Amino acid sequence: MLNVEVIFTSIFNIFHLIFNIFKQWLTNNIHIQALPRWQNRRYLLQVTGCMALITDSLFMPYPLKPGTCNLQLHYMKHYPWLTALCIVIIGESCKLSEANKYDLIIRNGTIYDGNGKQPYTGDIAVNADTIAFIGNLSDAHSRQVIDAKGLAVAPGFINMLSWANESLIQDGRSQSDIRQGVTLEVMGEGESMGPLSPAMAKEMEQAQTAVKYKVAWTSLGEYLEFLQHKGVSCNVASFVGATTLRRYIIGEDNRDPTPAELESMRQLVAQSMKEGALGVGSSLIYPPAFFAKTDELVALCDEASRYGGSYISHIRSEGTQLHEAVEELITIAKRAHIHAEIYHLKAAGKSNWSKMDSVIRRIERARAEGVNITADMYNYLAGGTGLAATLPPTLQDGGFGKLRERLQDPAIRKQTIRDMVTPTDKWENFYVAAGSPDQILLVGFRQDSLKKYTGKSLAAIAAIRHTSPEETVMDLLVQDSSNIASIYFLMDEENVKKEQQLPWVSFGSDEGSYTPDGVFLQFNCHPRAYGNVARLLGKYVRDEKVLSLAEAIRKLSKLPATNLRIEKRGELKAGNYADVVIFDPAAIQDHATYDKPHQFATGMVHVLVNGVPVLKDGEHTGAKPGRFVKGPGSQLPVTGDR
Repeated sequence: MLNVEVIFTSIFNIFHLIFNIFKQWLTNNIHIQALPRWQNRRYLLQVTGCMALITDSLFMPYPLKPGTCNLQLHYMKHYPWLTALCIVIIGESCKLSEANKYDLIIRNGTIYDGNGKQPYTGDIAVNADTIAFIGNLSDAHSRQVIDAKGLAVAPGFINMLSWANESLIQDGRSQSDIRQGVTLEVMGEGESMGPLSPAMAKEMEQAQTAVKYKVAWTSLGEYLEFLQHKGVSCNVASFVGATTLRRYIIGEDNRDPTPAELESMRQLVAQSMKEGALGVGSSLIYPPAFFAKTDELVALCDEASRYGGSYISHIRSEGTQLHEAVEELITIAKRAHIHAEIYHLKAAGKSNWSKMDSVIRRIERARAEGVNITADMYNYLAGGTGLAATLPPTLQDGGFGKLRERLQDPAIRKQTIRDMVTPTDKWENFYVAAGSPDQILLVGFRQDSLKKYTGKSLAAIAAIRHTSPEETVMDLLVQDSSNIASIYFLMDEENVKKEQQLPWVSFGSDEGSYTPDGVFLQFNCHPRAYGNVARLLGKYVRDEKVLSLAEAIRKLSKLPATNLRIEKRGELKAGNYADVVIFDPAAIQDHATYDKPHQFATGMVHVLVNGVPVLKDGEHTGAKPGRFVKGPGSQLPVTGDR
C-alpha cells in the first residue's frame, strides 16, 4: 500500500510547479501595456503567488515569515480538506482566467457608438471577428491591447459611392480609404462588375487602362467572391447596375426594351439580389442609361424590392432639370415601393445653386409622407466624370466607338460645337455648367503620348495645341480612345454645408481607393479618393463646426448601414462585427489636392476589419480580412407579386 504522505507530496509538488511557472510567466509577459490598470496585474500576481505560497508552505522544513500561512507537511495528514481546497481554487482560477480573456481589448477610448449620442469613456473587447463586450473591462485581460486614451473610437465608416472595383484588383489594401477609416466599399453606380455576357467581358478587358486584369467571373456575386478570395483589407458590397443590365440585354442602342427583354432584365436583377446585391443602381446622365425611361427603371426596382433591396441613382439631372430629376426618383420609389437614394446630392452649375433649398424641401415632404428617400454626398466643390459629359449623349448611341466615328465627321463636329456652348434642358451639359474651360481639369489619359496633359485645365491644353477648347475636347476623345477622366468645378460651398447637416445624408467618395505608387501614379485622381472622410472630420467638423463629431460618425456608419439593410455593422454593439476605427479628432486631416491628389490623410491611428487590425499606429499591416457583405436578398424570402 502506497504511503499516504508520498501521494500527497507528489500531488502538491505538481501544484507547486504549476503555480510557480504561471507566476513566473505572469511576471515576464503580462505588462502594463497589456493590463494598463496596475491593480489588475497586481491581483493576478497575488492570486498565483498565494497558490505558490500554499504549496511552498506544505513542504517547507522551516516556518514562513510572520503573518503568512505556516502549514507544515504533517498538518496535511490531519487536514485532508486542504488538498480539496487547493484543487477547487485551481479550478476556479482557471475558469476566471478563461472568462476574462479576449483576443483584443481597446481600452479607455472615447466611444462613439454610431447612434449620434454623446460619447462616453469605456473599453471594447473583441473575440475573433465580433465585438464581445463594451463597458468596464478593468479586470479583464487579452492577447492584444490597444490604448485608446484621448482617441475617438467609432464603427467602421461606409463609403456609399465607391469606384474601387478595379483598384482593389490591383491593390487589395485599399490604402487611401483604410487610412480614413473606411471599412466597407459600396459599388455599383450604374455600372457594376456583373452580370457580364462574353462580349461584355471581352470589352471590359479591351477598355482597361492603367489597371490590367483577366475577367474571371460572369456574375456580380462571382466578382465580389473573387475579391474576397483574392484578399482585400476592406469589406465590399455592390448594387447591380442598371447600365450593365441594359448593355447585357439591349446593348448600346437608343431604344426601349421589348416586354421579353424587360423580363430578362428583371431576371438578372433577381439573380443578382439572390447573390447578394444591395439593390439597383443607375446613372442616368450617361448613355446608354440616358435612354432608359421611367417605366423601365420602375420594373427593375420592383424586382429588387421583392428581395428587400434599394434603388440608388445618379439622377437624370443635377442642374437645369434638377427638380424634375428628383421628382422622377420619388415617383420610382413610390411605384416600386422601394427605398431610394440620390447619389452625390448637389446643384451643379452656378445658375442652379439657388435650387438646393427647394430640392431639400421636396425630399423632406416626401419623407414626411412615408416615402423613404435618402442621399449621399462628397465634401468637395468639384465633381469628376468623363470628358464626354461635355457632349450630347445621343452622340454615343451605339457606344463609344460610334462616338469616335461621329466626331470625325466635319458636319457633326460643327453641330457639336454649337451644342456644347448652348444651355439646354435636354441633357446635362457639363461644359456649360463648369462655366469656363479653365474650370475643367483633365486627369486620366489612356495613351502615353497624351499623358503629358495630365492635371492641366482644358483651357491650358487648348492653348498648347492651338485649337479651341471645343475642338480640343473632340480631338482628345478621338485620339485617346477613352472617355478621359476629368474634374469639373460645379458646386457652392454653402450648399455643401447645408447638405452635410441634413440627417438623411451619408457620404461617398465617388472614387477608387489607391496607393501613391505603381500604376496609380499614371493618372491623377480626384482628391476625394484620399480625403473625403478626413476632410469632413477635419475641416467641416473640427475646424468649422458645421456638424458635431457624433452626428458625422452616425452619418458615416449607422445611417448608411440602416439604409442598406446591412446587419451587424455600422454600430458599436456587442454581437456586431468588429469593424472599428480609432482616430485623433484633433489631428484628422486631408492632404490631397487637385494638383497633388496622391497624398494620404493623417490622424487615423488604428482600423479593425472583422476584428483584424489592418491599420496599426497609422501604418497598414498588410492584413486582408475583408468580406463580401451581402444584401438582404441573399437571406430574405421573396415578397410581393409580379
